[in-house]
Amino acid sequence: MSAEPMRLLLVEDDVCEAIKFTEAAKRRTDIAFVGMTDSSEDGMDLVKSRLPEGVILDLQLIKGSGSGIKFLEDLSEAELTLRPFVVVTTSNQSEAVCRLAEALGADFFFSKTQQGYNEDFVIDTLLSLRRVFNAKQKKQADKPVQSDLRKSAELVESPDDRQRRIYSRIDTELDLIGLRAKLKGRLYLRDAIYIQIHSKKHRGSGIEEVAAKYSYTYASIIKTMQTAINDAWDHGDIDEIMVHFTARVAARSGVPYVSDFVHYYADKIGNSI
Repeated sequence: MSAEPMRLLLVEDDVCEAIKFTEAAKRRTDIAFVGMTDSSEDGMDLVKSRLPEGVILDLQLIKGSGSGIKFLEDLSEAELTLRPFVVVTTSNQSEAVCRLAEALGADFFFSKTQQGYNEDFVIDTLLSLRRVFNAKQKKQADKPVQSDLRKSAELVESPDDRQRRIYSRIDTELDLIGLRAKLKGRLYLRDAIYIQIHSKKHRGSGIEEVAAKYSYTYASIIKTMQTAINDAWDHGDIDEIMVHFTARVAARSGVPYVSDFVHYYADKIGNSI
């Protein structure tokens, strides 16, 4: 099991239920709630901004707004780097509703009236889902090493697959600090980190190559990248950002310089792939 607490989101309109999950989080060290809401729309915003690993979703949200079904529909259509596990909780006994939730991607379904139902049971289910998923991922990763066929072409990662995997990891890291995809600076930073990971040249060579790739001056590329970084720091939760970005920042502005930003993620990702 991962040593890191599992990041959870609660979408629930019953205040008493929400308090129970809050109390559970206080007495446990294996979870951390990154958000709680009684709105399916706000829930989707939190999924995109906070990137929870798991969602505890009430289907009806009678006292809130929207519905769990609407949340699941939006989640299935969202372009997410990381899709959270979803455990549905409801007092609705309809088998049709249960089947619909499952069809929309819910990973587990709880009736709030079933025997033994409590907040710890729900949380433990999400932790089990993560544990099983991580075990499968590890098994897949270890499989080529354990096999005499590991040198077979079928088991060798292609350059295109490796590129997609690394870019996906970069996107995940940038999502975690709220670097918005619509900003050009994010595209340039993404490419610079990827290039720097593979570069055998000096620090900052990724930025130089990005400037050449897009036919801009080095100064112009730096300015656009810095604007994207500043945007994340200006609009994001600084405490949340600093959980994921642990490198130094400029003392005067409180924001990392572009070269430090690129170098940090090139090292962080390059050392783990």
